Amino acid sequence: MAMSANEIEAYIRQAFPDAEVKIDDLAGDGDHYACTVTSEAFRGLPRVRQHQLVYDALQGHMGGTLHALALRTATP
Repeated sequence: MAMSANEIEAYIRQAFPDAEVKIDDLAGDGDHYACTVTSEAFRGLPRVRQHQLVYDALQGHMGGTLHALALRTATP
């Protein structure tokens, strides 16, 4: 079963309470999302590390119940 945008956002907000999170369902199928996460926690970190932190926040769902996530991270 696929993850909903609300579930994805909840996991991200749990890890990054200050985050601004924007999620778009790319295919309308609840299985392919684009996500932008803006958080102070990313300041000074390389983009690869920022993305790793977001994937860690998803607690192993990436590649399983969450099939595809185009990720963009930023600092405020």
